[in-house]
Amino acid sequence: MTATTASSSSSCSLQGSSRIGSRTNIHSDLLNPKSISFSSNLKGLSLKSSASKRQLYSRGKGSVVIAQSMDRVEVDSSLSPRVNSVKPSKTVAITDQATALVQAGVPVIRLAAGEPDFDTPAPIAEAGKNAIREGHTRYTPNAGTMELRSAICHKLKEENGLSYTPDQILVSNGAKQSIVQAVLAVCSPGDEVLIPAPYWVSYPEMARMADATPVILPTSISEDFLVDPKLLESKLTEKSRLLILCSPSNPTGSVYPRKLLEEIAEIVARHPRLLVISDEIYEHIIYAPATHTSFASLPGMWDRTLTVNGFSKAFAMTGWRLGYIAGPKHFVSACNKIQSQFTSGASSISQKAAVAALGLGYAGGEAVAIMVKAFRERRDFLVMSFGEIDGVKISEPRGAFYLFIDLSSYYGVEVDGFGTVNDSESLCRYFLDKAQVALVPGDAFGDDTCIRISYAASLSTLQAAVERIKKALVTLKPPVPV
Repeated sequence: MTATTASSSSSCSLQGSSRIGSRTNIHSDLLNPKSISFSSNLKGLSLKSSASKRQLYSRGKGSVVIAQSMDRVEVDSSLSPRVNSVKPSKTVAITDQATALVQAGVPVIRLAAGEPDFDTPAPIAEAGKNAIREGHTRYTPNAGTMELRSAICHKLKEENGLSYTPDQILVSNGAKQSIVQAVLAVCSPGDEVLIPAPYWVSYPEMARMADATPVILPTSISEDFLVDPKLLESKLTEKSRLLILCSPSNPTGSVYPRKLLEEIAEIVARHPRLLVISDEIYEHIIYAPATHTSFASLPGMWDRTLTVNGFSKAFAMTGWRLGYIAGPKHFVSACNKIQSQFTSGASSISQKAAVAALGLGYAGGEAVAIMVKAFRERRDFLVMSFGEIDGVKISEPRGAFYLFIDLSSYYGVEVDGFGTVNDSESLCRYFLDKAQVALVPGDAFGDDTCIRISYAASLSTLQAAVERIKKALVTLKPPVPV
């Protein structure tokens, strides 16, 4: 054995023992998870080395590099400015917190999430089961199956007076994804997205994700939270790219009457760059005499409008994750391109179930009508109950399943053992702490005077919640009579 070979052999032996030692340490770390620290382990690694810090031994055509020491490198943990500009959803955060309390044994009544308490109608669920049994479990076309897109076209024609072809429909994993893709597809950095407030919590954040600027249009409870056309026109600039309308509305339950939509359409028509996203996810959950009007059906608005809808709310299919967008082919193709690099097509099983949902009849048929009847009874109970409480302002919802009530007259009170209730967030924390009822603060929707109550819960649950809230309000006497 030459001196070089002996040296190499010795070195390899040392490396082997070093590796064995490393394995032993990792094994002991796994037995004690608290001792594992990826950040501290990574600090010892370096992407740089120099000849002065290593030894090179030649053996035949190969070589063995033995590192004697390495530079320490800190990992760059910074995030994208785009992500840093986006706020997390308060409705999700509060729902998660309430769920954790329930799991810990606290009897919290959860009225934060917008999720129907009904089971998915049996014919829809059965269609999903059959899809699995029959092997419909593979990828579908990115835009959705032709069967479903054709069914959506038929629905839009019969129920909304809108004519589309299947290549003008894009099926996505929920209406939320549809809206995000639409905003990304049409907005450039610096564009403005006009959003009436109160708004669904995600609209402003979607604009920010597209490097666009949300422009908020405040409304008032005295006007049923409907946007003033004059205010809209005063806010329009050459940067205005999108107007987002939601009717029936989350969080207010307001429904835009056709006459008001026609006034808005006249304004939109005077601005060539302005497009409209019409979020119609709650269209079937509407209470007579209110009626639903699709914005794209108004004169001159078909070319300007991206209509978003889905199956989560009316058909109690929240977990099936399925929505769609309809609009001019140019815009829908752009959304389709984004989706092809994002999630690809939606669930094949959910799409089969959605075909069955659209086959239930006009506006969902009897199955949806039964749910809407129950929602109306719950709405009437809440409006009556809160109408009896001093200092509460109410705009009666015309659709959806939310009550957005003004409790700002109770602000400014200090509660022993809790602190001061001075805004919608502290009021909701107070209700969660003292009444074990989870609600969403209005500041999440752009109106700090109100809180949102979801009545997608049984009447008995709502009755218990109202009793708890009334007892909690006894401590919060209005500082000034209303």
